[in-house]
Amino acid sequence: MDSSLVAQGTQRLAAPFGNYQLDAAYDEMFAAATEPRPQYQQLYHRLLELQPAELKQRQQLADLAFLNQGITFTVYGSDEGTERIFPYDLLPRIITADEWTQLERGLTQRITALNLFLQDLYHDEKILKDGVVPRELVYSCKHYRREMRGIRVRRDIYVSIVGTDLVRVNDGSFAVLEDNLRVPSGVSYMLANRVVMKKVYPRLFGNYNVRPIDHYGQALLATLRSLAPANRPDPTIVLLTPGVFNSAYYEHTFLARQMGIELVEGRDLIVHDNVVYMRTTAGLRRVDVVYRRVDDDFLDPLAFRPDSGLGVAGLFNAYRTGNVSLANAIGTGVADDKAMYAYVPALIKYYLNEDVILPNVHTFLLSEDKQRQHVLENLDKLVVKAVGESGGYGMLIGPHSTAAQREEFRQRIQADPRNYIAQPTLALSRAACFIEGRVEARHVDLRPYILYGEQATIVPGGLTRVALRRGSLVVNSSQGGGSKDTWILY
Repeated sequence: MDSSLVAQGTQRLAAPFGNYQLDAAYDEMFAAATEPRPQYQQLYHRLLELQPAELKQRQQLADLAFLNQGITFTVYGSDEGTERIFPYDLLPRIITADEWTQLERGLTQRITALNLFLQDLYHDEKILKDGVVPRELVYSCKHYRREMRGIRVRRDIYVSIVGTDLVRVNDGSFAVLEDNLRVPSGVSYMLANRVVMKKVYPRLFGNYNVRPIDHYGQALLATLRSLAPANRPDPTIVLLTPGVFNSAYYEHTFLARQMGIELVEGRDLIVHDNVVYMRTTAGLRRVDVVYRRVDDDFLDPLAFRPDSGLGVAGLFNAYRTGNVSLANAIGTGVADDKAMYAYVPALIKYYLNEDVILPNVHTFLLSEDKQRQHVLENLDKLVVKAVGESGGYGMLIGPHSTAAQREEFRQRIQADPRNYIAQPTLALSRAACFIEGRVEARHVDLRPYILYGEQATIVPGGLTRVALRRGSLVVNSSQGGGSKDTWILY
């Protein structure tokens, strides 16, 4: 089905919607041609009132605000220079209160089950003994850490910060695309988008009943404080960054500033007698909680990679003796392996005895012979992903691929089937975006951020990522994507 808003007889829309098109994908703004959904009515009519020149001025104002704030990200391997201003779309995405209630319930259910899974996995392994999850799938995961077996972590919380990627499918319902449990990024852009949106559309924003998100930094700080060792009532918390050359360095500095905590690198810390200290001008200061944005491999050269200069020698010993807490815990990556993702509904049933609220996208496990054969015969129709990759790397989007690319992935899969999964090519929902002076539809996803300390906290919003290139399904910033503000209504 391919219907155009400009091809509806007399229902031709005025600028800036002159080229807006609907297709089989769910449209966030329009229920049908010329029929904006109720939550978009006010925005729609406001856009009709604005002259194209005014919209361009607002886009320039937004771009300038991002430039002045230094809101950037880094693209590894780019020939055009690595650091870029984060692309920002002028039009908000709007989610109703009822939709958000459903998302909150589903995300809370999911993080609760994933924490129970990790606690079980590193202690009793009941789920493996009961055959719910194959033992070989866990032990062959490169993010599974045998060093963590039997180690108690504070409050049995392994995952306290999660960014879960959601997509809206044709019927308007949401599904989980993947969980990001190791170092989920992008929350700083969610917050920055809102600041810019208030500057660009102050009156419109004020007229909508949008839930606030600016308390995220304090909610994150409260979550980290709840993880402090029991005998440390006034804990010192630091954010550990790999340094200025990391792709998310802007975010690290932003979050440390939001929480009012120190941003440190490995060289700023030292371990004495299994206690972590931070070097300060007034001498050493004990550290109780480390919000680490450094991967497991690089945290401690004595325990993991000996060539790492990003971590702290002795940190793992301090951690397993309970003198310091890490968020997220070491070894959590086993639960966001893309092959393990296929088992999350089973984890929810096993630990919570509940049906899943937010369904998974159907996933083929290529370590299974029949499923692998099916995928190899249908590479032109499916999306193939490497289980441990992120940022849009290591992917084949079948319908948009060349024969040479499919052959390359065929060989990769046959050489290492455990390293790949496949999913159907989804028609991600599309949202109205301001592109080159007019409003056009682009595919989007949604990454809400879930905090899990004494309780689950989900700040009402998320990062709506946009595939800015026409027809593209890849929303990652490293692959040419951008973002837009997400409004959750009361």
